[in-house]
Amino acid sequence: MPESRPNRYQALISRIFDDHFKKGMTEFEFERNELNSNAKKLNIKLPDNLGDVIYSFRYRTALPDDILKTATAGKEWIIEPAGRSRYRFKLARVSRIIPNAELLAIKIPDATPEIITANALSDEQALLAKVRYNRLIDIFLGITTYSLQSHLRTTVPNMGQIEIEEVYVGVNRNGQQFVVPVQAKGGNDKLATIQTAQDIACCRQKFPTLTCRPVSAQFMVDDVIALFELAMKGQVVKIAEERHYQLVLADSIQAEDLKMYAIR
Repeated sequence: MPESRPNRYQALISRIFDDHFKKGMTEFEFERNELNSNAKKLNIKLPDNLGDVIYSFRYRTALPDDILKTATAGKEWIIEPAGRSRYRFKLARVSRIIPNAELLAIKIPDATPEIITANALSDEQALLAKVRYNRLIDIFLGITTYSLQSHLRTTVPNMGQIEIEEVYVGVNRNGQQFVVPVQAKGGNDKLATIQTAQDIACCRQKFPTLTCRPVSAQFMVDDVIALFELAMKGQVVKIAEERHYQLVLADSIQAEDLKMYAIR
Protein backbone atom coordinates (compact mmCIF):
# COMPACT_ATOMS: atom_id res chain seq x y z
CA MET A 1 0.00 0.00 0.00
CA PRO A 2 1.49 3.42 -0.92
CA GLU A 3 2.33 5.83 1.88
CA SER A 4 -0.08 8.63 2.72
CA ARG A 5 0.96 12.11 1.71
CA PRO A 6 1.96 13.32 5.22
CA ASN A 7 4.23 10.28 5.64
CA ARG A 8 5.93 10.95 2.32
CA TYR A 9 6.49 14.54 3.27
CA GLN A 10 7.77 13.67 6.74
CA ALA A 11 10.23 11.14 5.36
CA LEU A 12 11.59 13.64 2.84
CA ILE A 13 11.99 16.55 5.21
CA SER A 14 13.53 14.34 7.93
CA ARG A 15 16.10 12.97 5.48
CA ILE A 16 17.07 16.49 4.37
CA PHE A 17 17.34 17.64 7.99
CA ASP A 18 19.49 14.64 8.95
CA ASP A 19 21.80 15.23 5.98
CA HIS A 20 22.71 18.70 7.25
CA PHE A 21 22.07 19.01 10.97
CA LYS A 22 24.87 18.73 13.50
CA LYS A 23 24.39 19.21 17.23
CA GLY A 24 24.64 22.89 18.17
CA MET A 25 23.55 24.20 14.77
CA THR A 26 20.99 27.00 14.78
CA GLU A 27 20.52 27.25 11.02
CA PHE A 28 21.54 25.66 7.75
CA GLU A 29 20.51 25.86 4.10
CA PHE A 30 19.45 23.23 1.61
CA GLU A 31 18.62 23.11 -2.09
CA ARG A 32 15.18 22.49 -3.56
CA ASN A 33 16.59 19.72 -5.75
CA GLU A 34 17.40 17.72 -2.59
CA LEU A 35 13.71 16.84 -2.54
CA ASN A 36 14.19 15.05 -5.86
CA SER A 37 17.43 13.27 -4.95
CA ASN A 38 16.14 12.09 -1.58
CA ALA A 39 12.83 10.97 -3.05
CA LYS A 40 14.78 8.65 -5.37
CA LYS A 41 16.85 7.31 -2.46
CA LEU A 42 13.74 6.65 -0.39
CA ASN A 43 11.71 5.36 -3.35
CA ILE A 44 9.09 8.04 -2.76
CA LYS A 45 6.81 9.35 -5.49
CA LEU A 46 6.95 13.14 -5.41
CA PRO A 47 3.76 15.21 -5.71
CA ASP A 48 3.15 17.08 -8.98
CA ASN A 49 3.49 20.33 -7.03
CA LEU A 50 6.94 19.93 -5.47
CA GLY A 51 6.58 23.18 -3.54
CA ASP A 52 3.72 21.67 -1.54
CA VAL A 53 6.23 19.67 0.50
CA ILE A 54 7.78 22.84 1.89
CA TYR A 55 4.45 24.70 2.05
CA SER A 56 2.97 21.90 4.15
CA PHE A 57 5.54 22.30 6.93
CA ARG A 58 5.49 26.08 6.83
CA TYR A 59 1.74 26.57 7.08
CA ARG A 60 -0.17 23.32 7.52
CA THR A 61 1.42 20.59 9.62
CA ALA A 62 4.04 20.21 12.33
CA LEU A 63 7.53 19.05 11.51
CA PRO A 64 8.31 15.39 12.35
CA ASP A 65 9.12 14.58 15.97
CA ASP A 66 12.74 13.72 15.18
CA ILE A 67 13.24 17.33 14.05
CA LEU A 68 11.18 18.91 16.81
CA LYS A 69 13.19 17.23 19.57
CA THR A 70 16.41 18.95 18.42
CA ALA A 71 14.99 22.44 19.11
CA THR A 72 16.16 24.24 22.24
CA ALA A 73 13.74 25.45 24.92
CA GLY A 74 11.52 28.32 23.78
CA LYS A 75 12.53 27.94 20.15
CA GLU A 76 11.29 26.07 17.10
CA TRP A 77 12.57 25.16 13.67
CA ILE A 78 11.16 27.21 10.82
CA ILE A 79 11.78 26.94 7.09
CA GLU A 80 12.40 30.22 5.32
CA PRO A 81 13.42 31.07 1.74
CA ALA A 82 17.16 31.64 1.27
CA GLY A 83 17.43 32.58 -2.40
CA ARG A 84 16.51 31.02 -5.71
CA SER A 85 15.53 27.36 -5.16
CA ARG A 86 17.10 27.45 -1.69
CA TYR A 87 15.63 27.20 1.80
CA ARG A 88 16.93 27.67 5.32
CA PHE A 89 16.13 25.69 8.45
CA LYS A 90 16.42 28.17 11.30
CA LEU A 91 15.87 28.03 15.05
CA ALA A 92 13.56 30.90 15.93
CA ARG A 93 11.69 32.06 18.97
CA VAL A 94 8.28 30.41 19.27
CA SER A 95 5.77 32.85 17.82
CA ARG A 96 2.16 32.12 16.95
CA ILE A 97 -0.63 34.03 15.21
CA ILE A 98 -3.63 32.37 16.81
CA PRO A 99 -7.06 34.00 17.19
CA ASN A 100 -8.12 34.77 20.74
CA ALA A 101 -11.33 32.78 21.14
CA GLU A 102 -12.50 35.10 23.95
CA LEU A 103 -12.45 38.25 21.81
CA LEU A 104 -15.85 39.82 21.00
CA ALA A 105 -16.91 39.47 17.35
CA ILE A 106 -18.11 42.74 15.83
CA LYS A 107 -21.12 42.29 13.56
CA ILE A 108 -20.78 43.76 10.07
CA PRO A 109 -23.53 43.75 7.39
CA ASP A 110 -22.39 41.15 4.86
CA ALA A 111 -21.82 42.84 1.48
CA THR A 112 -20.37 39.77 -0.24
CA PRO A 113 -22.21 39.18 -3.55
CA GLU A 114 -24.05 35.86 -3.33
CA ILE A 115 -22.59 34.73 -6.65
CA ILE A 116 -19.08 35.12 -5.16
CA THR A 117 -20.01 33.11 -2.07
CA ALA A 118 -21.55 30.40 -4.22
CA ASN A 119 -18.57 30.01 -6.54
CA ALA A 120 -15.46 30.61 -4.40
CA LEU A 121 -13.05 27.77 -5.13
CA SER A 122 -11.06 27.64 -1.90
CA ASP A 123 -11.15 28.81 1.70
CA GLU A 124 -8.32 31.24 1.01
CA GLN A 125 -10.00 32.74 -2.05
CA ALA A 126 -13.32 32.98 -0.24
CA LEU A 127 -11.66 34.72 2.68
CA LEU A 128 -9.84 37.22 0.48
CA ALA A 129 -13.07 37.96 -1.37
CA LYS A 130 -15.04 38.53 1.85
CA VAL A 131 -12.33 40.82 3.20
CA ARG A 132 -12.31 42.77 -0.07
CA TYR A 133 -16.08 43.14 -0.65
CA ASN A 134 -16.78 44.07 2.96
CA ARG A 135 -13.90 46.59 3.09
CA LEU A 136 -12.63 44.95 6.25
CA ILE A 137 -9.11 46.30 5.76
CA ASP A 138 -10.52 49.85 5.80
CA ILE A 139 -12.66 49.14 8.84
CA PHE A 140 -9.84 47.41 10.72
CA LEU A 141 -7.04 49.90 10.00
CA GLY A 142 -9.17 53.06 9.84
CA ILE A 143 -7.80 54.12 6.44
CA THR A 144 -9.11 54.05 2.87
CA THR A 145 -7.55 51.20 0.89
CA TYR A 146 -7.67 49.76 -2.61
CA SER A 147 -6.73 46.29 -3.76
CA LEU A 148 -3.62 46.67 -5.92
CA GLN A 149 -2.88 43.06 -6.84
CA SER A 150 -3.72 39.52 -5.85
CA HIS A 151 -1.05 36.81 -5.58
CA LEU A 152 1.91 39.08 -6.15
CA ARG A 153 4.87 36.86 -7.02
CA THR A 154 8.21 38.58 -6.87
CA THR A 155 11.81 38.11 -5.83
CA VAL A 156 13.32 39.54 -2.65
CA PRO A 157 17.10 39.69 -2.07
CA ASN A 158 18.37 36.87 0.18
CA MET A 159 14.91 35.29 0.16
CA GLY A 160 14.28 34.34 -3.45
CA GLN A 161 10.77 34.16 -4.85
CA ILE A 162 7.88 34.92 -2.52
CA GLU A 163 4.15 35.35 -2.97
CA ILE A 164 1.90 37.86 -1.21
CA GLU A 165 -1.73 36.77 -1.30
CA GLU A 166 -3.09 40.29 -1.75
CA VAL A 167 -1.60 43.78 -1.68
CA TYR A 168 -3.60 46.88 -0.84
CA VAL A 169 -2.51 50.51 -1.02
CA GLY A 170 -4.19 53.19 1.06
CA VAL A 171 -4.26 56.72 2.39
CA ASN A 172 -5.38 58.36 5.64
CA ARG A 173 -7.00 61.72 6.35
CA ASN A 174 -3.59 63.40 6.55
CA GLY A 175 -2.44 62.13 3.17
CA GLN A 176 -0.08 59.50 4.55
CA GLN A 177 0.09 56.56 2.14
CA PHE A 178 0.29 52.89 3.06
CA VAL A 179 0.96 49.48 1.58
CA VAL A 180 -0.91 46.61 3.21
CA PRO A 181 0.25 43.06 2.42
CA VAL A 182 -2.41 40.55 3.39
CA GLN A 183 -2.00 36.85 4.10
CA ALA A 184 -5.15 34.77 4.45
CA LYS A 185 -5.61 31.26 5.76
CA GLY A 186 -8.64 29.04 6.01
CA GLY A 187 -9.28 25.38 6.73
CA ASN A 188 -6.33 23.67 8.40
CA ASP A 189 -3.72 26.15 7.17
CA LYS A 190 -2.08 28.28 9.85
CA LEU A 191 -0.95 31.88 9.77
CA ALA A 192 2.83 32.09 9.84
CA THR A 193 5.07 34.83 11.15
CA ILE A 194 7.71 33.92 8.57
CA GLN A 195 5.32 34.94 5.78
CA THR A 196 4.76 38.29 7.48
CA ALA A 197 8.53 38.85 7.68
CA GLN A 198 8.76 38.11 3.95
CA ASP A 199 5.88 40.47 3.17
CA ILE A 200 7.49 43.29 5.13
CA ALA A 201 10.85 42.76 3.40
CA CYS A 202 9.13 42.82 0.02
CA CYS A 203 7.21 46.03 0.77
CA ARG A 204 10.34 47.78 2.00
CA GLN A 205 11.99 46.97 -1.31
CA LYS A 206 9.08 47.52 -3.72
CA PHE A 207 7.26 50.37 -1.95
CA PRO A 208 9.96 52.24 0.02
CA THR A 209 7.97 55.49 0.35
CA LEU A 210 4.81 53.83 1.70
CA THR A 211 4.20 52.85 5.33
CA CYS A 212 3.87 49.08 5.58
CA ARG A 213 1.02 47.73 7.73
CA PRO A 214 0.88 43.94 7.28
CA VAL A 215 -2.42 42.20 7.99
CA SER A 216 -3.23 38.53 8.49
CA ALA A 217 -6.73 37.08 8.16
CA GLN A 218 -8.02 33.77 9.52
CA PHE A 219 -11.40 32.10 9.12
CA MET A 220 -13.01 31.10 12.41
CA VAL A 221 -16.36 29.40 13.15
CA ASP A 222 -19.77 31.05 12.54
CA ASP A 223 -18.49 33.19 9.63
CA VAL A 224 -16.17 35.10 11.96
CA ILE A 225 -13.01 36.55 10.41
CA ALA A 226 -10.06 37.30 12.67
CA LEU A 227 -7.82 40.14 11.50
CA PHE A 228 -4.37 40.87 12.91
CA GLU A 229 -2.14 43.87 12.31
CA LEU A 230 1.45 42.73 12.71
CA ALA A 231 4.75 44.51 13.26
CA MET A 232 8.43 43.63 13.48
CA LYS A 233 10.19 44.16 16.80
CA GLY A 234 13.82 43.46 16.07
CA GLN A 235 13.72 40.11 14.27
CA VAL A 236 10.44 38.99 15.88
CA VAL A 237 6.94 39.44 14.44
CA LYS A 238 4.47 40.75 17.03
CA ILE A 239 0.69 41.19 17.05
CA ALA A 240 -0.03 44.92 17.21
CA GLU A 241 -3.82 44.66 16.99
CA GLU A 242 -6.50 41.95 16.75
CA ARG A 243 -10.17 42.29 15.88
CA HIS A 244 -12.85 39.76 15.00
CA TYR A 245 -15.64 40.54 12.52
CA GLN A 246 -18.80 38.50 11.97
CA LEU A 247 -20.51 38.97 8.62
CA VAL A 248 -24.28 38.87 9.11
CA LEU A 249 -27.55 39.96 7.53
CA ALA A 250 -28.23 43.61 8.27
CA ASP A 251 -31.34 42.86 10.34
CA SER A 252 -29.26 40.59 12.59
CA ILE A 253 -27.56 43.64 14.08
CA GLN A 254 -29.67 44.74 17.03
CA ALA A 255 -29.98 48.14 18.70
CA GLU A 256 -28.09 46.83 21.73
CA ASP A 257 -25.22 45.79 19.45
CA LEU A 258 -24.93 49.29 18.02
CA LYS A 259 -25.16 50.84 21.47
CA MET A 260 -22.33 48.62 22.71
CA TYR A 261 -20.14 49.46 19.68
CA ALA A 262 -20.74 53.19 20.21
CA ILE A 263 -19.20 53.21 23.70
CA ARG A 264 -16.20 50.91 23.05
